[in-house]
Amino acid sequence: MGRWEPDAEGRMIRAAMDLFDERGFEQTTAGDIAERAGVTERTFFRHFADKREVLFDGSKTMECTAHDAILAAPAGHSPLDAALAGMVAAGELLEDRREHAVRRSRIVAANPSLQERELLKLAGVVEVTAEALRIRGVSEPSAALAGHSAVTVFQVAFTRWVSAQQPLALTDCIAENAAALRALK
Repeated sequence: MGRWEPDAEGRMIRAAMDLFDERGFEQTTAGDIAERAGVTERTFFRHFADKREVLFDGSKTMECTAHDAILAAPAGHSPLDAALAGMVAAGELLEDRREHAVRRSRIVAANPSLQERELLKLAGVVEVTAEALRIRGVSEPSAALAGHSAVTVFQVAFTRWVSAQQPLALTDCIAENAAALRALK
């Protein structure tokens, strides 16, 4: 290894995305990512538990952001509106990372084990959302229903956002999907 360079994590994420695009997820190793990023494999594992986590590195940040936004939502908000406030806050984290999100989405869609991991991460967001609603005093089943509904709104909006030919604002997609959900009767 040569002289130390800053932003090892960012370099590893970029290297992983490039390698996943070039070779495929299954054909890329943590060692390949480390080598391309100019770090040791040990450094890679200090930042990521495994190569899958490169694609899911922002999950905890999104969960915490959604949780905090739900707790900060005005007291008069319905459970669904409070949960949606969390999804909008989480979406704001991604607004300036659309190109990365599009690439990541394509990589995840091409690999069944990553699709499964994505579903597990979304289930975690549902639980965090429902827990924040319970802290706000929302009882069951309303907390669970609002949590699942808000995360579904986010998931459908995210899919639309990464698939759009013309760049859209993710938060606008969330708002439009929330309105469509409310219109279902």
